[in-house]
Amino acid sequence: MKRIAAALALTSAVATSALAAPVTYGVDGTHTFPRFSYSHFGYSTQLSSFSKTTGKVVFDAEAKKGSVDIVIDTKSVSTGFADFNEHIQGEDFLDTAKFPQATFKSTKVVFDGDKPQLVEGNLTIKGVTKPVTLTVTSFQAMPHPMLKKPAIGANAFTVIKRSEFNAGKYAPYVGDEVRIDIAIEAIAQ
Repeated sequence: MKRIAAALALTSAVATSALAAPVTYGVDGTHTFPRFSYSHFGYSTQLSSFSKTTGKVVFDAEAKKGSVDIVIDTKSVSTGFADFNEHIQGEDFLDTAKFPQATFKSTKVVFDGDKPQLVEGNLTIKGVTKPVTLTVTSFQAMPHPMLKKPAIGANAFTVIKRSEFNAGKYAPYVGDEVRIDIAIEAIAQ
């Protein structure tokens, strides 16, 4: 009887620690889209996106800890017009010939209850790294209904000044403030 009780206690301890362990999720590039928007001479808010994003998210629900490491292929920018995509990729803006990637690496995740509320980290664009804080507007952690694996998803945003990343041409006429939104989904690896 003591052996059975000890075995059950050990099994329970192993199961509990397995549940509490951090889980690494790979970014699902087919459902992860960074977008950016800015004022165009005050006439309109222009919206553009990137179609190629990779990275990983580590999430530990029990310990309320996490990390985010995202890589955006800046050559995958989509403005809606091929000629304008090339314009945005030019050296006055993203300079994708020299800097084909933008990255975000978290330094801290702040939780509100069981869910991340803020993700602090370093954003690198055109070789310039600045601290930013992403505000998480929605978060979901649950088994993926089709893949039958643990999955997470979130929406978050931040606002930067593009001139701080050596991309300030035509500011202030073309807005210096750029809002970056990211819709992200990630699947347990």
